[in-house]
Amino acid sequence: MRSKLRCFIVLCLAAVSVHARTIELTLHPAKAPEPKDKYQFLPRDSECSDSDAVPFYNKAVQSMPKDLQEDQINQWIHEPLNKLPQEQAQAMLQQLKPTLQLIQQASKCKQCNWPAVEVGTTTEELRGYRKLAFLLALQSRVQIVRGKYNEAICTIKTGFAMAKHLDKAPTLVQGLIGVATAAITLKQMEELIQGQDAPNLYWALQDLPKPFIDLTQQTELEMPEVRNKIRLLMNRLDRHVAVLQCIEALRLYAAIHDGKFPDNLGEINEVTIPDDPVKNKLFIYRSTAGTQAVLEGPIPEGGTDEDSVQYELKLE
Repeated sequence: MRSKLRCFIVLCLAAVSVHARTIELTLHPAKAPEPKDKYQFLPRDSECSDSDAVPFYNKAVQSMPKDLQEDQINQWIHEPLNKLPQEQAQAMLQQLKPTLQLIQQASKCKQCNWPAVEVGTTTEELRGYRKLAFLLALQSRVQIVRGKYNEAICTIKTGFAMAKHLDKAPTLVQGLIGVATAAITLKQMEELIQGQDAPNLYWALQDLPKPFIDLTQQTELEMPEVRNKIRLLMNRLDRHVAVLQCIEALRLYAAIHDGKFPDNLGEINEVTIPDDPVKNKLFIYRSTAGTQAVLEGPIPEGGTDEDSVQYELKLE
């Protein structure tokens, strides 16, 4: 059983490691919301029940049809948003409504009492949680393309809450699924902030925990190379949050400075610019013509090209 779980760990690492080196975003200026806490990416205490989330997640996994079109869903969440067949995707989501409702119920539970992964637990059962993350990603994409940004924010909140619940699990495998869930959710954030009337989510990103996921305890018994790889994944996740927060700061600046990017990040005084958590200093930034900019995070020590990040930004 241990060897099977190690194989699944390798699969999880490979899944999380898929990363486009250069990401192009077309943005629109947007002021910060009022009040600051108008949007939240984790459920407020007042929204949560004292129930245990695990039974809801298990029911959600079990409620998915055996013939779920995984390849189709995977294609829809990775292809350009303007190519998403809205009606087909919405029809599939309608069939999966009971599953999505169970995930949302789970995300609003204060407790999450995961049992240890025992002999008899199959990797297929563990993969079920990744399938839930893909369903949430598809739902948020349909909401975004239809301009239903508040609904998309709620779906993204559910994804982040599920990732944090998995962070509390006792095993590395479950924790890595949490990392993958958060990474998938952040990719949908990139789509959301490009919407013409999308709200500025700087403060919602600011309020996310740091580090977002910490698997230090779950990796204590792993080999050094595995621990190093997982540490890079955790750092990259925090970098993803920070760079999106920096982009939202740029949208905020543009909203009150004639639709232009600043010449340098030091010109932004309205909010605090987050450091690159991998390098502990500001992201590399350069602006051209006021409406185009590049934001970079270089390769960390011990990392590879896929651990770097570069955003090419354009204002409209």
